Amino acid sequence: MDELAEIATAKDAADNELVLAFGRLQGAANRLEYILGHALEEQCGISHLVFEVLLILGRAGEPGLSMRAIAREQVLTTGGATRLVDRMEAAGLVQRVEDPVDRRGRLVRLTPQGEQTAVTASRIHVQNIRRYFLEPLPPEDRDQFAENLRILSHSARDMLPRLP
Repeated sequence: MDELAEIATAKDAADNELVLAFGRLQGAANRLEYILGHALEEQCGISHLVFEVLLILGRAGEPGLSMRAIAREQVLTTGGATRLVDRMEAAGLVQRVEDPVDRRGRLVRLTPQGEQTAVTASRIHVQNIRRYFLEPLPPEDRDQFAENLRILSHSARDMLPRLP
């Protein structure tokens, strides 16, 4: 019998194994985002989104990234990225500098305070990832689970439309 034909009622839809599996993935991601993000806010004074931008800039290194590149990495609008970077700059975490390749452009890079915040927050984050993300899983499944998440993430990323 066709799998789609098995969904004839709202209860059938709610009980569908694929719908349930995806719901569990979303639920786990949302709950972990809350737990891990809350820990970063309490212990480092930064949001999870700020932490992600610190990591993006840390990965990029010198001379930094354009606002457009930051927006693309975080699936934000350029305006949303600009407002976020404005707050991060006011907090002393990042600075805007001239683009050495395009004198009309500006790049964003970490300040020494931003670098230290990224390191401190990452140490806390790694401990919490181990505690809340890995420890509940059987040890023999952890590496494959992480690899499967990488595959899903890259597949979804590649399906997203490119931001202008």
